[in-house]
Amino acid sequence: MDLTELRQQIDGIDQELVRLFAQRMEVAAQIGDYKKEHGLPIFVPAREREKLKSVAELAPAELKNDTMALYSILFELSRSYQKKKNNPASPLYEEVTRAIENTPNLFPQSPMVACQGVEGAYSQIACEKIFKHPEILYFKNFEGVFQAIDQGLCQYGVLPIENSTAGSVNKVYDLMIRHNFSIVRTFRLKIDHDLLANPGAKLQDIKEVYSHEQAINQCQQYFAGLPGVKLIPVANTAAAAQMVASSGRTDVAAISSRACAQLYGLTRLAQSIQDKGNNRTRFICISKKLEIYPGADRTSVMMILPHQPGALYKVLARLYSLGINVTKLESRPIPEREFEFMFYFDLETSIYSQEFVQLLCELSELCEEFKYLGSYTEVI
Repeated sequence: MDLTELRQQIDGIDQELVRLFAQRMEVAAQIGDYKKEHGLPIFVPAREREKLKSVAELAPAELKNDTMALYSILFELSRSYQKKKNNPASPLYEEVTRAIENTPNLFPQSPMVACQGVEGAYSQIACEKIFKHPEILYFKNFEGVFQAIDQGLCQYGVLPIENSTAGSVNKVYDLMIRHNFSIVRTFRLKIDHDLLANPGAKLQDIKEVYSHEQAINQCQQYFAGLPGVKLIPVANTAAAAQMVASSGRTDVAAISSRACAQLYGLTRLAQSIQDKGNNRTRFICISKKLEIYPGADRTSVMMILPHQPGALYKVLARLYSLGINVTKLESRPIPEREFEFMFYFDLETSIYSQEFVQLLCELSELCEEFKYLGSYTEVI
């Protein structure tokens, strides 16, 4: 039998599979109608375990695991289809709908905004890109920014969340687990690190360099050529520039921005010393109140999944079935809960799409805890 004949056989089998799949989904929808009418839950774990076991027994030994994987996907699709047919309005979806209706069409122009660091920090630069004329309050650490939002001291906060070279800002992710907030916008800032020192300093005389640990990580290749220099982490890049300026020393330097050179009267010993030219940091803009501005096409959620095999796979399968792209997946350990993790997702989906509605109505049922962080536009 040649390849053409084998492909014809596959085509015939596929036609029958699609017909049976459609038939199965229709019966699943009828089961969903019955459960809704009688107040029964759509998801019955014991029934699914029993069904997986029975279909695995029908399969050849070498295909048992593959059969169970296939039917796990079928179960996810069936539940999704049942939800779609019944289209229940979840409390979360109603909350989101109210936020869309009550949020102004125009993004704020001159709000009070919390940033970590001091004048000249990259958070300040990002803040002034997000808002036209912000009033900025500075805090020593990321915790202070979250507390300013919690206590109503500031309407918004701007925080770095990941860098294209150094990766995620883990301290911010850990704080996101502990605080209640909403993301209203994100921004990707091009980062150029300069080596700044006091006037009269020479590169060959530099013994110590101060900066934020992320900035230090982003400039490893440059400092590999300066083996005698000690790299010292501090709170942020602008604070490093401020420290160098106030020291009056000519044997210390800071990794910081060009803006800080002008702000603190420093000399640029070297320019753009980061390892990669396309070095960008992504900032989130957070608020205490849920606000969803027109055109929002990204959504962020956090969830704690059951500590069992396939839990993350089920979430990803559901997102795949909805045609939603995952642009970020991050896991962070949950304090005081051994070997358990909070998963953070960034998703591409318009708030006006049916997929978004299904996402809010269905995803929480797969989790032990589910936290909707907001829907927003990302500015590049």
